[in-house]
Amino acid sequence: MSKKETISLIDTFSEFKELKNIDRSTLISVMEESFRNVISKMFGTDENYDVIINPDKGDFEIYRNRVVVGDDELVDPNLQITLTDAKKIDEDYEIDEDVTELVNFLDFGRRAILTLRQTLSSKILELQKDNVFSKYSERVGQIVSAELYQIWKKEMLLIDEDGNELYLPKTEQIPTDFYRKGDTIRAVVAMVENKNNNPKIILSRISPVFLERLFELEVPEIHEGLILIKKIARMPGERAKVAVESYDERIDPVGACVGVKGSRIHGIVRELRNENIDVINYTSNTSLFISRALSPAKISSIRLNEVEKKAEVYLKPEEVSQAIGKNGMNIKLAGMLTGYTLDVFRELDEENESEDIYLDEFSDEIDQWIIDALKTIGCDTAKSVLAISRQDLIRRTDLEEETIDDVLAILTAEFADEE
Repeated sequence: MSKKETISLIDTFSEFKELKNIDRSTLISVMEESFRNVISKMFGTDENYDVIINPDKGDFEIYRNRVVVGDDELVDPNLQITLTDAKKIDEDYEIDEDVTELVNFLDFGRRAILTLRQTLSSKILELQKDNVFSKYSERVGQIVSAELYQIWKKEMLLIDEDGNELYLPKTEQIPTDFYRKGDTIRAVVAMVENKNNNPKIILSRISPVFLERLFELEVPEIHEGLILIKKIARMPGERAKVAVESYDERIDPVGACVGVKGSRIHGIVRELRNENIDVINYTSNTSLFISRALSPAKISSIRLNEVEKKAEVYLKPEEVSQAIGKNGMNIKLAGMLTGYTLDVFRELDEENESEDIYLDEFSDEIDQWIIDALKTIGCDTAKSVLAISRQDLIRRTDLEEETIDDVLAILTAEFADEE
């Protein structure tokens, strides 16, 4: 056997001895099984072989057990040894005795070494995949940190400290995320796929769970279970609302989450690319919860429809824009947080009420989808629409100029008729 093949076999052993995430007993078992597979293929059986693996020393020993037979009775050289050959090992051997001798695996030939390497590689790869799948299946919902290795069009490839590959799809990134190769990225493990025994770990930075875990890291009272995060609503990179509840009356849950001068929440906001986070007190009182969810707007009254999970929210005219928020973001998040479909209405005083008309009364002249578009910007009455300039209406509703002109003409004509 050449020196090159000897070195190759030693390297093979060392290669697997250094594997991470595989415990000692499993490694020994896999290597022993691999040696036995090779032996079995060569001789038809491995039952008369003892394989001893020494991971600490980085080597192995193989012993073959054979029965001594008469010189003219030899049938299977693998299971039997002639008396003459046995006495060459030890003069005291007799017929029917067992002979155990150390076998040099290199003597099995080049093909045996190649088969061993292939078998080991296959088994170790399978074992690593199983370990990765098992490890990350248990970590779903937990935050991990990994180094950005490669950026593709639809996803990024990250490598963790053990060399495992993690994937962060474009759809799971905050829109304002920007990274370079080599950057360390934090994200939550969203799911672990296992197609054809090829585990794929999917991460997310837009999941509400990511925000929840960040709060657990920054707020000790949440980590200790004194404060509970009841619900989260997110528009990643833009705004989020978090409802919290305290199990200890002495603890202000909102104050604890925000921290002195915002010290605790600032770190979370930076991690989420300056996502604006509203923390509110949770309550089982639905009307009060909706009212808090729509902050900073001050609600005058709420009419609930528990069956259809809808709520009509009435506010003073100056509060409507705050309730709806920029691009309707505040009311959308409040709806997501409370689980209710929220409709905002202006609360008119008696004098204005007699002069103004709700847009719904124009449904025979104006399509409902146009009325709904106007409502989303806080306009639910005719005068509230007429109080906004034509250009602002076009910009804020994203409706066609012709559509806005038609609406303004209809509403203006209504009041002209009255006059």
